[in-house]
Amino acid sequence: MQSQTQLSQSLARLSSGTKINSPADDSAGLAVSMNLTAQMGRNTAANDNVNNAISFNQTQDGYLQQVANALNRMSELAVQSQDVTKSDSDRSLYQQEFNTLATYIGSVSTKDFNGVSLFSGGSLNVTIDSDASTFGMGGVDLTGATFSKLATNDTIGTIPKAQTALGDVKTAISQLAKDRALIGANIETLTAYGNQLSTLNNNLSAANSQITDVDVAQESTNYAKYNILVQTGTAMLAQANAMPQSVLKLLS
Repeated sequence: MQSQTQLSQSLARLSSGTKINSPADDSAGLAVSMNLTAQMGRNTAANDNVNNAISFNQTQDGYLQQVANALNRMSELAVQSQDVTKSDSDRSLYQQEFNTLATYIGSVSTKDFNGVSLFSGGSLNVTIDSDASTFGMGGVDLTGATFSKLATNDTIGTIPKAQTALGDVKTAISQLAKDRALIGANIETLTAYGNQLSTLNNNLSAANSQITDVDVAQESTNYAKYNILVQTGTAMLAQANAMPQSVLKLLS
């Protein structure tokens, strides 16, 4: 009977690939495995959050690259408007392009990522581990005076105004450089957290495998042993049952 039970248990392990098919198989191992599995699930969720935050930052930087191009061109226009050989009519053409670019920058400041503002300047706390610890991801603000003052109607219409506008554009370029550096730092840090979570999950999975996964070679050996024992026991039982019949034949 015991050999039959062990044979059934061995067969269940081989067919399922796990050593723990019921709490009775290894109650302590089952408890540890459940905790490890739950932690891996939380790590996976945190890694998803981190990857989404990286995408958020990459989207920000994609827009800011275009804003940088716009600011560079605006600085060129501000310098060209200070050319003493240019007429006010020429400057009005520069002003028109300058205003168009400033309007573009203003429109970028309203963009969002899945309903979350990209450029409101607010810091966002990103979940980075299974205990819901957070990383404060610095924000970028395109709505402040540094950028909004560029959108006035007559910014480079005269040489003095163009000189002032050039200073404003240079200030905006400097701020944009700081913003892009911040985004780069955010992406670098979040990537490190993501790699850490992936490595941790690999290690937890290996630890869980040691507890739950069946050793196929060893269990196949056990299965063969128990199968032989069951067959031997069955044969012995059949022989034992046949012995009284043989005695009766001798007495008859």
